[in-house]
Amino acid sequence: MPLLFFEHILVVLGVLAVAASVVLALHRSRSPQSSAAWILFIILVPYLAVPLFIALGFRKKRRRLPLPRGEAASGPGPGPVFTALGCPAPSSGNRIAFHDSAAAAVQGLWQVLDAAEQRVDVLLYVLRPDASGREFTRRLTALARRGIEVRVMLDWLGTLRRPRAELAELETAGGEVHIFSPFPGPVNGGRLNLRNHRKLVMADGRLAWAGGRNVGDEYLAPGAWRDLSFTLEGPVLAECAALFRADWAVTGRDPGTVPPPGAAAGEALLQLVPAGPDDPEDRLHNGLVAAIHRADRRVWIATPYYVPSEPLSAALCTAARRGVDVRIALPATSNQWTADLARGAYLREAAAAGCRILRQRQGMMHAKAALIDGLGLTGSANFDLRSMLLNFEMMFACHDAETVAALEACFLALAPDCDEGLPATGSLRRLAEGVVRLGAPIL
Repeated sequence: MPLLFFEHILVVLGVLAVAASVVLALHRSRSPQSSAAWILFIILVPYLAVPLFIALGFRKKRRRLPLPRGEAASGPGPGPVFTALGCPAPSSGNRIAFHDSAAAAVQGLWQVLDAAEQRVDVLLYVLRPDASGREFTRRLTALARRGIEVRVMLDWLGTLRRPRAELAELETAGGEVHIFSPFPGPVNGGRLNLRNHRKLVMADGRLAWAGGRNVGDEYLAPGAWRDLSFTLEGPVLAECAALFRADWAVTGRDPGTVPPPGAAAGEALLQLVPAGPDDPEDRLHNGLVAAIHRADRRVWIATPYYVPSEPLSAALCTAARRGVDVRIALPATSNQWTADLARGAYLREAAAAGCRILRQRQGMMHAKAALIDGLGLTGSANFDLRSMLLNFEMMFACHDAETVAALEACFLALAPDCDEGLPATGSLRRLAEGVVRLGAPIL
């Protein structure tokens, strides 16, 4: 009898856990495709799905300090959409210099470190234990030994392999190193799936290195991946400092103060567009959807991974059908085979609607950029569900003609190395793509 009672209790608890997971999967902050994927997973394999849902299934979280915000404003065309959604207003007087090669990116990175006088703040998803990663960490250690405050935040998953000995030396020299959302570690409350994908190296809140590159040989060594990063100066860095301060607050240490906006350094009109599970309005995702629907001339997207939400996919297909010049540039084969499988159905839908698909023939293309009429957008976010709705990301909207023209040149430089269109696929490949696409919202 006690055994039967115990088994009954286990069954009841199991049913309640499944029911609670299904209810939470239907929460309004989750996309319909994500809800459907989780519910199907929970029903088919509850013993596996419920524990995974507890660990991975929560998409929103609170933070200790608020994200940078601005006053809502609106206007015609795609340009004002991010301001209308509450992103910090565009600031003038900035300078942005795009790195068109790994050598230029390395030069820009060392320029930022060499300029530091008081503090260096670092946010990275990947810091490799290779020549580039070790050299970067050694330079940070040298700064710390000179009395410069060094604060480093690394994502746990992205830096499972990291230069541990060099990072230990950095801490011994007085630098602070924090691993974001470590596992095993304190209970994450279902936040294990929320990763910090931002890339920022900033000196004294007045000079910064940012974009899509991490620090490792595949990003910075000769023959590295094709990527896009940039150096920033000017008032927009006050917003970047506020974003780093909000991230650093999760460590429980003093986040410091935000420096006042710096002096004008150029003519660029730039706008920080932060994104993450702590943003209840999903400003990057929703802003992109709105901007694409407003476009009347062009929508050019460069991304290493293309697994969009249904609203983003529909916006691009609708734009192409309206006669807008829609181009999607991506690697023919990326470094993530699951992403390549998941993207197939979306790319065929886009091609059928009239979008031009540009596939880089050789090597990995890791750049992230968008050109929507006269608006440019670049930074750390990929054009996929994870970047738009799960990761902590930072993008920059470019509103001035000169910066948009420079970003356009970066995009057009991809064309000679690309094949246009999609290769023929067999039925087995399409079946595999469909299965992976079903699970994409979970991952």
